[in-house]
Amino acid sequence: MKAAKFLTILICLTASPLFSQIPTGYYNSASGLIGDTLKDVLNDIIDGHTEFTYTSSSLDTWDILKKADKDPANSNNVIGIYSAFSMDGPLEYNSAQGWSREHVWAKSRGNFGTSRGVGTDLHNLHAEDVSTNSARNNRNFDTATTQYIDGSGNYNGATPSYTSSSQWVWEPRDEMKGDVARVIFYMSVRYEGENGELDLELTDSLLPSSSQLPLHGNARTLYNWHLNDTVSIAERSRNDTIYKYQNNRNPFVDHPEYVRDIYGATYGPSTVSINENETTIESNYKVYPNPSNSIITVESIKEKIIELLVIDSKGKLVLKVLPFSNLVDINLDELKSGMYFLKIKDSKGKEYTHRQLIQ
Repeated sequence: MKAAKFLTILICLTASPLFSQIPTGYYNSASGLIGDTLKDVLNDIIDGHTEFTYTSSSLDTWDILKKADKDPANSNNVIGIYSAFSMDGPLEYNSAQGWSREHVWAKSRGNFGTSRGVGTDLHNLHAEDVSTNSARNNRNFDTATTQYIDGSGNYNGATPSYTSSSQWVWEPRDEMKGDVARVIFYMSVRYEGENGELDLELTDSLLPSSSQLPLHGNARTLYNWHLNDTVSIAERSRNDTIYKYQNNRNPFVDHPEYVRDIYGATYGPSTVSINENETTIESNYKVYPNPSNSIITVESIKEKIIELLVIDSKGKLVLKVLPFSNLVDINLDELKSGMYFLKIKDSKGKEYTHRQLIQ
Protein backbone atom coordinates (compact mmCIF):
# COMPACT_ATOMS: atom_id res chain seq x y z
CA MET A 1 0.00 0.00 0.00
CA LYS A 2 2.80 2.43 0.90
CA ALA A 3 4.63 1.59 -2.32
CA ALA A 4 1.46 2.21 -4.36
CA LYS A 5 0.91 5.54 -2.62
CA PHE A 6 4.52 6.57 -3.28
CA LEU A 7 4.16 5.67 -6.95
CA THR A 8 0.96 7.77 -7.23
CA ILE A 9 2.66 10.77 -5.66
CA LEU A 10 5.77 10.32 -7.81
CA ILE A 11 3.67 10.26 -10.99
CA CYS A 12 1.83 13.43 -9.93
CA LEU A 13 5.04 15.24 -9.07
CA THR A 14 6.72 14.36 -12.34
CA ALA A 15 3.68 14.82 -14.58
CA SER A 16 2.23 18.03 -13.14
CA PRO A 17 4.87 20.44 -14.52
CA LEU A 18 4.02 19.27 -18.02
CA PHE A 19 0.44 20.46 -17.72
CA SER A 20 0.14 22.82 -14.74
CA GLN A 21 1.89 25.89 -13.47
CA ILE A 22 1.91 25.06 -9.75
CA PRO A 23 4.03 27.59 -7.87
CA THR A 24 7.10 26.10 -6.23
CA GLY A 25 6.33 25.08 -2.67
CA TYR A 26 2.59 25.81 -2.97
CA TYR A 27 1.61 22.52 -1.27
CA ASN A 28 4.68 22.02 0.94
CA SER A 29 2.71 22.39 4.19
CA ALA A 30 0.32 19.61 3.08
CA SER A 31 3.05 17.02 2.56
CA GLY A 32 2.42 13.71 4.34
CA LEU A 33 -0.94 14.74 5.86
CA ILE A 34 -4.29 12.94 5.64
CA GLY A 35 -7.88 13.31 6.82
CA ASP A 36 -9.17 16.46 8.53
CA THR A 37 -5.61 17.66 9.16
CA LEU A 38 -4.94 17.74 5.42
CA LYS A 39 -8.32 19.39 4.82
CA ASP A 40 -7.51 22.15 7.33
CA VAL A 41 -4.08 22.80 5.85
CA LEU A 42 -5.42 22.94 2.30
CA ASN A 43 -8.00 25.44 3.48
CA ASP A 44 -5.18 27.60 4.84
CA ILE A 45 -3.41 27.37 1.46
CA ILE A 46 -6.38 28.28 -0.75
CA ASP A 47 -8.49 30.66 1.37
CA GLY A 48 -8.30 34.43 1.19
CA HIS A 49 -8.42 34.38 -2.60
CA THR A 50 -8.85 37.49 -4.74
CA GLU A 51 -12.57 38.12 -5.14
CA PHE A 52 -14.41 39.50 -8.17
CA THR A 53 -17.85 40.96 -8.59
CA TYR A 54 -20.48 38.87 -10.34
CA THR A 55 -21.29 41.57 -12.90
CA SER A 56 -19.70 44.98 -13.30
CA SER A 57 -18.41 47.46 -15.86
CA SER A 58 -14.84 46.44 -14.98
CA LEU A 59 -13.25 42.99 -14.83
CA ASP A 60 -15.91 40.53 -13.60
CA THR A 61 -16.77 36.83 -13.69
CA TRP A 62 -18.09 37.05 -17.25
CA ASP A 63 -14.71 38.22 -18.49
CA ILE A 64 -12.74 35.52 -16.70
CA LEU A 65 -15.07 32.70 -17.78
CA LYS A 66 -14.55 33.73 -21.40
CA LYS A 67 -10.94 32.74 -20.89
CA ALA A 68 -11.39 29.79 -18.53
CA ASP A 69 -14.12 28.06 -20.58
CA LYS A 70 -12.94 29.10 -24.03
CA ASP A 71 -13.85 26.74 -26.86
CA PRO A 72 -10.51 25.38 -28.18
CA ALA A 73 -12.06 25.16 -31.65
CA ASN A 74 -13.34 28.76 -31.58
CA SER A 75 -11.59 31.21 -29.26
CA ASN A 76 -14.56 33.61 -29.49
CA ASN A 77 -16.87 31.04 -27.89
CA VAL A 78 -17.31 29.32 -24.53
CA ILE A 79 -18.27 25.68 -23.91
CA GLY A 80 -21.21 24.63 -21.71
CA ILE A 81 -20.13 22.38 -18.84
CA TYR A 82 -23.18 20.07 -19.15
CA SER A 83 -24.48 20.69 -22.67
CA ALA A 84 -21.14 21.00 -24.49
CA PHE A 85 -22.78 23.71 -26.60
CA SER A 86 -20.35 26.22 -28.12
CA MET A 87 -21.73 29.67 -27.31
CA ASP A 88 -20.92 33.24 -28.30
CA GLY A 89 -18.64 34.49 -25.50
CA PRO A 90 -18.96 38.27 -25.92
CA LEU A 91 -22.77 37.97 -26.04
CA GLU A 92 -22.89 37.09 -22.32
CA TYR A 93 -26.46 36.83 -20.94
CA ASN A 94 -28.12 39.30 -23.32
CA SER A 95 -31.69 39.01 -21.95
CA ALA A 96 -31.51 35.18 -21.91
CA GLN A 97 -30.47 35.06 -25.57
CA GLY A 98 -26.84 34.33 -24.72
CA TRP A 99 -25.34 32.10 -22.03
CA SER A 100 -25.28 32.01 -18.25
CA ARG A 101 -22.99 31.19 -15.33
CA GLU A 102 -23.60 27.85 -13.64
CA HIS A 103 -22.83 27.44 -9.94
CA VAL A 104 -21.66 23.81 -9.79
CA TRP A 105 -22.13 23.89 -6.01
CA ALA A 106 -25.67 25.22 -6.36
CA LYS A 107 -25.96 28.70 -4.87
CA SER A 108 -29.12 27.75 -2.98
CA ARG A 109 -27.20 25.00 -1.11
CA GLY A 110 -26.22 27.43 1.62
CA ASN A 111 -28.28 30.25 0.12
CA PHE A 112 -25.24 32.34 -0.81
CA GLY A 113 -26.58 33.58 -4.13
CA THR A 114 -24.12 35.64 -6.15
CA SER A 115 -22.51 37.35 -3.18
CA ARG A 116 -18.91 38.39 -3.69
CA GLY A 117 -16.62 35.57 -2.53
CA VAL A 118 -18.42 32.22 -2.31
CA GLY A 119 -21.02 33.32 -4.89
CA THR A 120 -18.40 34.48 -7.38
CA ASP A 121 -15.70 31.85 -6.81
CA LEU A 122 -14.53 31.07 -10.33
CA HIS A 123 -13.49 27.51 -9.52
CA ASN A 124 -17.21 26.92 -8.93
CA LEU A 125 -18.55 28.96 -11.86
CA HIS A 126 -18.78 27.48 -15.36
CA ALA A 127 -20.31 28.63 -18.61
CA GLU A 128 -23.64 27.02 -19.56
CA ASP A 129 -26.57 27.84 -21.79
CA VAL A 130 -29.50 29.46 -20.03
CA SER A 131 -32.08 26.68 -20.20
CA THR A 132 -29.70 23.80 -19.35
CA ASN A 133 -28.53 25.82 -16.36
CA SER A 134 -32.15 26.27 -15.31
CA ALA A 135 -32.90 22.55 -15.79
CA ARG A 136 -30.01 21.52 -13.57
CA ASN A 137 -31.34 23.93 -10.91
CA ASN A 138 -29.98 22.74 -7.53
CA ARG A 139 -30.30 19.04 -8.29
CA ASN A 140 -28.04 16.61 -6.49
CA PHE A 141 -25.27 15.08 -8.57
CA ASP A 142 -26.07 11.41 -9.02
CA THR A 143 -26.88 8.81 -11.64
CA ALA A 144 -29.93 9.70 -13.74
CA THR A 145 -31.90 7.99 -16.48
CA THR A 146 -33.41 10.61 -18.81
CA GLN A 147 -31.26 12.40 -21.36
CA TYR A 148 -31.76 16.13 -21.08
CA ILE A 149 -32.92 17.71 -24.33
CA ASP A 150 -32.71 21.47 -24.32
CA GLY A 151 -35.66 22.84 -26.25
CA SER A 152 -35.44 26.60 -25.83
CA GLY A 153 -33.12 29.56 -26.26
CA ASN A 154 -30.48 30.26 -28.88
CA TYR A 155 -28.63 27.06 -27.99
CA ASN A 156 -30.73 23.90 -27.88
CA GLY A 157 -30.84 20.23 -28.77
CA ALA A 158 -29.90 16.94 -27.16
CA THR A 159 -27.22 17.25 -24.47
CA PRO A 160 -24.91 14.48 -23.17
CA SER A 161 -26.24 15.02 -19.63
CA TYR A 162 -29.07 13.22 -17.81
CA THR A 163 -31.83 14.16 -15.40
CA SER A 164 -34.89 12.52 -13.85
CA SER A 165 -38.59 13.22 -13.40
CA SER A 166 -38.81 11.04 -10.28
CA GLN A 167 -35.64 12.02 -8.36
CA TRP A 168 -34.01 15.42 -7.85
CA VAL A 169 -30.73 14.44 -9.54
CA TRP A 170 -28.45 15.52 -12.37
CA GLU A 171 -25.78 13.48 -14.16
CA PRO A 172 -23.26 15.56 -16.15
CA ARG A 173 -21.74 14.40 -19.40
CA ASP A 174 -19.02 11.78 -18.92
CA GLU A 175 -16.15 14.14 -19.84
CA MET A 176 -17.08 16.48 -16.98
CA LYS A 177 -18.06 14.09 -14.17
CA GLY A 178 -14.65 14.14 -12.54
CA ASP A 179 -14.38 17.90 -13.08
CA VAL A 180 -17.71 18.43 -11.31
CA ALA A 181 -16.66 16.17 -8.44
CA ARG A 182 -13.39 18.04 -7.94
CA VAL A 183 -15.26 21.37 -7.91
CA ILE A 184 -17.54 20.09 -5.14
CA PHE A 185 -14.54 18.78 -3.17
CA TYR A 186 -12.83 22.16 -3.63
CA MET A 187 -15.85 24.04 -2.28
CA SER A 188 -16.09 21.81 0.79
CA VAL A 189 -12.44 22.55 1.61
CA ARG A 190 -12.33 26.23 0.65
CA TYR A 191 -15.37 27.19 2.77
CA GLU A 192 -14.90 25.92 6.32
CA GLY A 193 -16.91 28.46 8.30
CA GLU A 194 -14.01 30.77 9.11
CA ASN A 195 -14.17 34.57 9.14
CA GLY A 196 -17.93 34.62 8.74
CA GLU A 197 -17.91 32.36 5.68
CA LEU A 198 -20.23 29.41 5.20
CA ASP A 199 -19.19 25.91 6.22
CA LEU A 200 -19.93 23.82 3.12
CA GLU A 201 -19.97 20.05 3.58
CA LEU A 202 -20.57 16.91 1.53
CA THR A 203 -23.50 14.59 2.14
CA ASP A 204 -24.45 11.16 0.80
CA SER A 205 -28.14 12.07 1.04
CA LEU A 206 -30.28 13.37 -1.82
CA LEU A 207 -31.53 16.75 -0.66
CA PRO A 208 -34.93 18.12 -1.76
CA SER A 209 -35.02 21.21 -3.95
CA SER A 210 -36.35 23.28 -1.04
CA SER A 211 -33.36 22.63 1.23
CA GLN A 212 -31.01 25.56 1.76
CA LEU A 213 -28.66 23.67 4.04
CA PRO A 214 -24.96 24.20 3.13
CA LEU A 215 -24.70 20.59 1.96
CA HIS A 216 -24.19 18.97 -1.44
CA GLY A 217 -24.41 15.40 -2.65
CA ASN A 218 -24.25 12.68 -3.56
CA ALA A 219 -20.80 12.33 -2.03
CA ARG A 220 -20.30 8.64 -2.84
CA THR A 221 -21.25 9.16 -6.47
CA LEU A 222 -18.95 12.16 -6.73
CA TYR A 223 -16.11 10.12 -5.24
CA ASN A 224 -16.56 7.47 -7.93
CA TRP A 225 -16.78 10.07 -10.68
CA HIS A 226 -13.48 11.48 -9.48
CA LEU A 227 -11.88 8.04 -9.72
CA ASN A 228 -13.29 7.21 -13.13
CA ASP A 229 -12.89 10.55 -14.91
CA THR A 230 -9.31 11.54 -14.19
CA VAL A 231 -7.86 15.03 -14.48
CA SER A 232 -7.50 16.16 -18.08
CA ILE A 233 -5.10 18.64 -19.65
CA ALA A 234 -8.05 21.00 -20.20
CA GLU A 235 -8.95 20.85 -16.50
CA ARG A 236 -5.36 21.63 -15.51
CA SER A 237 -5.30 24.53 -17.93
CA ARG A 238 -8.52 25.92 -16.45
CA ASN A 239 -7.02 25.67 -12.97
CA ASP A 240 -4.01 27.67 -14.16
CA THR A 241 -6.29 30.33 -15.69
CA ILE A 242 -8.36 30.77 -12.52
CA TYR A 243 -5.17 30.96 -10.45
CA LYS A 244 -3.95 33.91 -12.52
CA TYR A 245 -6.99 35.88 -11.38
CA GLN A 246 -8.02 34.48 -7.98
CA ASN A 247 -4.52 33.57 -6.75
CA ASN A 248 -5.71 30.23 -5.45
CA ARG A 249 -5.86 26.77 -6.99
CA ASN A 250 -8.11 23.71 -6.86
CA PRO A 251 -5.84 21.27 -4.97
CA PHE A 252 -7.76 18.23 -6.22
CA VAL A 253 -6.83 19.08 -9.81
CA ASP A 254 -3.15 19.46 -8.91
CA HIS A 255 -3.12 16.47 -6.53
CA PRO A 256 -6.01 14.08 -7.25
CA GLU A 257 -4.75 11.76 -4.48
CA TYR A 258 -5.88 14.36 -1.91
CA VAL A 259 -9.47 13.22 -2.54
CA ARG A 260 -8.58 9.75 -1.30
CA ASP A 261 -6.50 11.11 1.56
CA ILE A 262 -9.38 13.27 2.86
CA TYR A 263 -12.56 11.46 1.81
CA GLY A 264 -11.49 7.90 1.08
CA ALA A 265 -12.09 6.61 4.60
CA THR A 266 -15.70 7.84 4.47
CA TYR A 267 -16.70 7.35 0.85
CA GLY A 268 -14.04 5.17 -0.73
CA PRO A 269 -13.59 1.69 0.77
CA SER A 270 -17.05 0.34 -0.09
CA THR A 271 -17.00 1.64 -3.65
CA VAL A 272 -16.13 -0.17 -6.87
CA SER A 273 -14.37 1.63 -9.71
CA ILE A 274 -16.52 1.73 -12.84
CA ASN A 275 -15.13 2.28 -16.29
CA GLU A 276 -18.05 2.42 -18.68
CA ASN A 277 -17.43 1.15 -22.19
CA GLU A 278 -20.85 1.12 -23.84
CA THR A 279 -19.52 0.88 -27.41
CA THR A 280 -17.26 -2.10 -26.77
CA ILE A 281 -19.84 -4.08 -24.83
CA GLU A 282 -22.31 -3.95 -27.70
CA SER A 283 -19.93 -5.92 -29.91
CA ASN A 284 -19.12 -8.50 -27.25
CA TYR A 285 -22.26 -8.96 -25.15
CA LYS A 286 -26.03 -8.91 -25.26
CA VAL A 287 -27.77 -7.74 -22.08
CA TYR A 288 -31.58 -7.92 -22.03
CA PRO A 289 -34.13 -6.71 -21.21
CA ASN A 290 -33.14 -3.16 -20.35
CA PRO A 291 -34.94 -1.82 -18.38
CA SER A 292 -35.91 -4.89 -16.36
CA ASN A 293 -38.02 -5.57 -13.28
CA SER A 294 -36.94 -9.13 -12.55
CA ILE A 295 -34.46 -11.32 -14.45
CA ILE A 296 -31.86 -10.06 -16.90
CA THR A 297 -29.78 -12.19 -19.25
CA VAL A 298 -26.13 -11.55 -20.05
CA GLU A 299 -24.94 -13.35 -23.16
CA SER A 300 -21.31 -13.36 -24.24
CA ILE A 301 -20.76 -13.55 -27.98
CA LYS A 302 -17.10 -14.55 -27.66
CA GLU A 303 -15.36 -15.46 -24.40
CA LYS A 304 -16.83 -17.10 -21.32
CA ILE A 305 -17.91 -14.85 -18.46
CA ILE A 306 -15.83 -15.62 -15.39
CA GLU A 307 -17.05 -12.81 -13.11
CA LEU A 308 -20.11 -10.57 -13.09
CA LEU A 309 -20.57 -7.76 -10.55
CA VAL A 310 -23.77 -5.77 -9.99
CA ILE A 311 -22.95 -2.31 -8.62
CA ASP A 312 -25.46 0.30 -7.48
CA SER A 313 -25.35 3.99 -8.42
CA LYS A 314 -23.34 4.79 -5.28
CA GLY A 315 -20.61 2.36 -6.30
CA LYS A 316 -21.56 -0.30 -3.75
CA LEU A 317 -21.21 -3.96 -4.77
CA VAL A 318 -24.62 -5.63 -4.33
CA LEU A 319 -24.15 -8.95 -6.17
CA LYS A 320 -21.25 -11.07 -7.38
CA VAL A 321 -21.57 -14.09 -9.69
CA LEU A 322 -18.80 -16.46 -10.91
CA PRO A 323 -20.54 -18.32 -13.74
CA PHE A 324 -17.79 -19.43 -16.18
CA SER A 325 -20.40 -19.55 -18.91
CA ASN A 326 -21.42 -17.73 -22.08
CA LEU A 327 -24.99 -17.26 -20.80
CA VAL A 328 -25.97 -15.95 -17.36
CA ASP A 329 -29.43 -15.22 -15.91
CA ILE A 330 -29.48 -12.87 -12.92
CA ASN A 331 -32.45 -12.48 -10.60
CA LEU A 332 -32.81 -8.84 -9.56
CA ASP A 333 -36.15 -9.13 -7.76
CA GLU A 334 -34.71 -8.05 -4.42
CA LEU A 335 -32.98 -4.91 -5.70
CA LYS A 336 -34.57 -1.47 -5.43
CA SER A 337 -35.54 0.42 -8.57
CA GLY A 338 -32.80 2.59 -10.02
CA MET A 339 -29.68 2.63 -12.14
CA TYR A 340 -27.10 -0.13 -11.73
CA PHE A 341 -23.88 -1.13 -13.47
CA LEU A 342 -22.91 -4.60 -14.59
CA LYS A 343 -19.17 -5.10 -14.54
CA ILE A 344 -18.24 -8.12 -16.61
CA LYS A 345 -14.87 -9.89 -16.77
CA ASP A 346 -14.23 -12.49 -19.47
CA SER A 347 -11.91 -15.51 -19.56
CA LYS A 348 -9.15 -13.42 -21.15
CA GLY A 349 -9.22 -10.94 -18.28
CA LYS A 350 -10.91 -8.12 -20.22
CA GLU A 351 -13.50 -6.03 -18.40
CA TYR A 352 -16.64 -4.35 -19.69
CA THR A 353 -19.31 -2.21 -18.01
CA HIS A 354 -22.99 -1.97 -18.86
CA ARG A 355 -25.55 0.51 -17.52
CA GLN A 356 -28.74 -1.31 -16.43
CA LEU A 357 -32.04 0.24 -15.33
CA ILE A 358 -34.19 -1.71 -12.86
CA GLN A 359 -37.83 -0.63 -12.56
